[in-house]
Amino acid sequence: MALLLLLFLANILTISEGTCEAGIIKQIHLLRPRSGAGGDSIPGLSCMSWRLAVETNNIIGWKTVPEECEEYVGHYMLGKQYRKDSRAVAKEASLYAQSLKLAGDGKDIWIFDIDETTLSNSPYYAQHGFGLTIYEIFRAEPYNATLFDEWVMEGAAPALPESLWLYNKLLSLGIKVVFLTGRQESQRNTTASNLKNVGYHTWDKLILKEPSKYSGKTAVFYKSNEREMLEKKGYRIIGNMGDQWSDLLGTNTGNRTFKLPDPMYYIS
Repeated sequence: MALLLLLFLANILTISEGTCEAGIIKQIHLLRPRSGAGGDSIPGLSCMSWRLAVETNNIIGWKTVPEECEEYVGHYMLGKQYRKDSRAVAKEASLYAQSLKLAGDGKDIWIFDIDETTLSNSPYYAQHGFGLTIYEIFRAEPYNATLFDEWVMEGAAPALPESLWLYNKLLSLGIKVVFLTGRQESQRNTTASNLKNVGYHTWDKLILKEPSKYSGKTAVFYKSNEREMLEKKGYRIIGNMGDQWSDLLGTNTGNRTFKLPDPMYYIS
């Protein structure tokens, strides 16, 4: 009897282990080494690793998306995973905001970047090629500041839905919103109209870059300086969200920062 019981338990354990192993393989097959025993390549895996390194700021100062990853980046930005990743950030930011005890004096503010944070330029990149850097597009059109400015002046950029959802949540909590963007002061009216047309109907401040004041300065310097001026006016930056690390690094960054995904370009 004891022998039969041992054989029965051994059989159950074998079946359980096999089922578990099959489940694990199904779930994490994309995390296998790039080449297996037969030397078969797993398409896209190295690009996933590159994107992770970019988003965690372990790769900095990069000029182009790697040639082999241009298609991957395009699929990512236009696919479901980009939206899921953005949703995860927005939900965490909302939970944080709801946990705060506000002063109630109208000085608690949340800073949003604009491009690839509250507004999406994916329609432009889809037409002109992914893999864009601040200087050029790899294997696509050279970066053309005039063409991009023409796109901005159309005022046709859609909202990033997850950021719009967070924006409305913050307003319902009594938190004031400040937009701090690298767009030029000359684009103020179009930018304001674009924001309102897609659902960002109110804000406390809309700060755009003055070229004469920040010529030759990095984005980190520009945004740090503008945040410092806000705090000198008595504002408290309780949250700060952007798609670039230059939105979140430097000084006067706020109580907590939130990084949205963007493997398309790097701004220092």
